[in-house]
Amino acid sequence: MRPAPQLDLPLALDRAAATPLHAQLAGALRRAVLDGHLPAGARLPSTRRAATEVGLASATVLAAYEQLTGEGYLESRHGAGTFVSHHLGADSTAPAPPRRAPQDDGAAATGSGTRAVDLRPGRPDTRRLVDPAWRAAWRSASSQVPSWEPPPLGLPALREQVAAHLRVARGVPARAEDVVITAGADEGLALVAHALELRDVVVEDPGYPSARRALRRLGVALHPVPVDEHGLVVDALPEPRAGGAGAGAVLVTPSHQYPLGGVLPLARRLELLAWARARGAVVVEDDYDSEFRYGAAPLPALAGLDGDSVVHLGTLSKVLTPWLRTGYLLVPPRLREAFAAVRHDLGTPVSGVQQQALATYLAGGSLRRHVARARRDCAHRRAHLLASLASQPHLRAAETSAGLHSVVVLPEGTDAADVVRRVAERGYLLAALADYAVERRDLPPAVVLGYADASLADLSGAVTAVGAACADQRLPVTPATTPTAAASSTVPRAVQPRSRSRPGG
Repeated sequence: MRPAPQLDLPLALDRAAATPLHAQLAGALRRAVLDGHLPAGARLPSTRRAATEVGLASATVLAAYEQLTGEGYLESRHGAGTFVSHHLGADSTAPAPPRRAPQDDGAAATGSGTRAVDLRPGRPDTRRLVDPAWRAAWRSASSQVPSWEPPPLGLPALREQVAAHLRVARGVPARAEDVVITAGADEGLALVAHALELRDVVVEDPGYPSARRALRRLGVALHPVPVDEHGLVVDALPEPRAGGAGAGAVLVTPSHQYPLGGVLPLARRLELLAWARARGAVVVEDDYDSEFRYGAAPLPALAGLDGDSVVHLGTLSKVLTPWLRTGYLLVPPRLREAFAAVRHDLGTPVSGVQQQALATYLAGGSLRRHVARARRDCAHRRAHLLASLASQPHLRAAETSAGLHSVVVLPEGTDAADVVRRVAERGYLLAALADYAVERRDLPPAVVLGYADASLADLSGAVTAVGAACADQRLPVTPATTPTAAASSTVPRAVQPRSRSRPGG
């Protein structure tokens, strides 16, 4: 039997200080990792043993461990314990990045031939996903495999669990019979287009490129409408065309506008729903990133405000993993038959074994616990990213209180596409804000940086690389100000990071 590790470190904890004890302990352990006193791969004592050694409550030690796990300094292995991350060593300025872009995804290589760290948005952190509950759910689902095909609308057990999740997490009076299981968000959107026989859809500008591509493939005409720091500009929605009904649907991301991050205010939500009712249009509510909020209470979902005009679209890709390719629709009762007819003709694209595993996983409350852990981890990374940006006076993060990415505004006049190219040469893949535009040409120079699947070292390195790339263009290094003129209402105002002990926005 291997001996239990001890926490042989000089820890100066001040019980009279204003800083919480768990934060003091986390700071001491963080310094020990960076100084090399706790080398990469070192096993830490259990929370109970460490609590006994340092004279603290187990909950205090657990909070410190969880904070450092969220920051990427520690990693937890079920059945083995807690270890110093192998991606962090004594040289904190040049640690090996934890996640490299796969060889087959078109990622650029750095000048040295190594693969770049992919910080483009849309990549969740999956490091905590595979736990005992996850394994048990998949074992149970694969232990008995029926001989019949899965129901077209989805497994009843999973539909019920999705409805329960929407009732609790989003305050929507969802019923299982109104839930349709989909193969991710884009397949769900294609199902909406088929079921409603859509010819015209209003989309946000800038907005989600893959959603636009999916709609165009189906021959749907797109009508871009600008967004500002609060989301979709409802006053800019098109009027009905002469002799026609106008746009058949509006695709909107009210919880966290993609990619700018604005949250649609309640007044605009009500205006949007009134607009849709007056024109017989359907609002497709893409509930993107609603689970990841930092210090801000969620606004009611559109589906909870109007259960007759809204199709609610959700996915498990951002909270679990894109490899599942599983999502859902909440369909108004009046449209249920239209969706059922399409699914009957096309069948379900989601594996029955997968649906059963997810139903078991959700039924045990594991999704709720996983989201809580992931939100806590992302809050730490977000706080570190904002602190890193504060060290670069010519870079600013657009204000947002939700999501898994940040829009970084560059100095006025910067060529953002060139910055993305130069940063890739330095080993980090980012996206240019302009890549998300439909018709907009007034967007300020900015890059989009995802932080959910990144180490703190990667975030620091990427920010430094962006700053250096801006300097390479030999532009005046002046503070990034609120975009002027036409772009002034496009990007949320810049923010300064809060204290590391309060990572919310």
